[in-house]
Amino acid sequence: MRLTDSQQWLLLAGTLALGWLLYLLAPALTPFLFSALLAYLGDPLVDRLERLGLSRILGVVMVFAVMFVAGVVCLLILIPALERQVVVIVGKIPLAIDWLQNWLLPRLSRHFGLALTIDTAALKQALVAHWQEAGAMARNVLSNLSRSGQWLLGWMSFVFLIPVVTFYLLRDWDILVRNVRNLLPRAIEPRVVQLATEIDAVLAEFLRGQLTVMLALALVYIAGLWLVGLDLAFVIGAVAGLVSFVPYLGVIVGLALAGLAALMQFGDLWHFVAVATVFGVGQLLEGMVLSPWLVGDRIGLHPVAVIFSVMAGGQLFGFFGVLVALPVAAAIVVLLRHSHDEYIRSGLYDSGALPPAAE
Repeated sequence: MRLTDSQQWLLLAGTLALGWLLYLLAPALTPFLFSALLAYLGDPLVDRLERLGLSRILGVVMVFAVMFVAGVVCLLILIPALERQVVVIVGKIPLAIDWLQNWLLPRLSRHFGLALTIDTAALKQALVAHWQEAGAMARNVLSNLSRSGQWLLGWMSFVFLIPVVTFYLLRDWDILVRNVRNLLPRAIEPRVVQLATEIDAVLAEFLRGQLTVMLALALVYIAGLWLVGLDLAFVIGAVAGLVSFVPYLGVIVGLALAGLAALMQFGDLWHFVAVATVFGVGQLLEGMVLSPWLVGDRIGLHPVAVIFSVMAGGQLFGFFGVLVALPVAAAIVVLLRHSHDEYIRSGLYDSGALPPAAE
């Protein structure tokens, strides 16, 4: 079915109007989009429970309960852990400055023949002063926010709205998908369903596969660095797992941070070797076990496309744009793939042999 010129212009105008409306409603739509993301991740589990003989409602209750308890447990574990790690980082700032002055700079000076020195007293004083200013600013911001009834009401509505919307979306997910499919014009319904299926495969690979790999790697790095005895094991392991959606970036960032922290904390080469072993084991697990098992051989989003889409979405729409960036990127990847196939099959690509040049 080919659209007329007027229909194409109408479709373009509707798309632009929808984009502008989403931009205006982004703050209000953020909790709903976050709930839709959770429902999208949980729907396959509910479908699997249904195939085992459970009712849809019972399956939704079980999956929702697991997701809710997991979220609460993560908050109860992460917040105190992050607080302890921040205290450790603040306490190590003077030690890091001393290590820089007494260990690193002398070796660099001997190696390169340069006189490298820093005023450690002034640097420590500046860091302490800025840290105190940041702490006072944070206290003032928290105090103002706590007195703001509107902010508190908005935060509470956000917290309580997400579980409610997630539950109802999980319960009615298949019905919503079926209703959208029934609204499609019959002439384009098979084509749209095919594209939506491919988009779902690309998106599911990243969200359900790669995110699981990232979580597993974070746990491996945290446990390994904790066994080594590194004080900043939690923060460095979590950061390395988080950025591991880009191949080798998690290993590079984690090894650089953990290696530097190990040198400052222990001051010997053996602990650096132990840290490198942890990330080597993590890389082997990712390449030989985690990625083949959790992601498989499906073609997904290129790492550069992931980075650009997240950054562009955050720049244009804030946190709402970050949430919608990956679905939009998955759709664009699939549409570009089909456009490429159509171009290869078209006469524009292979218009026949060129006529011989005149002599």
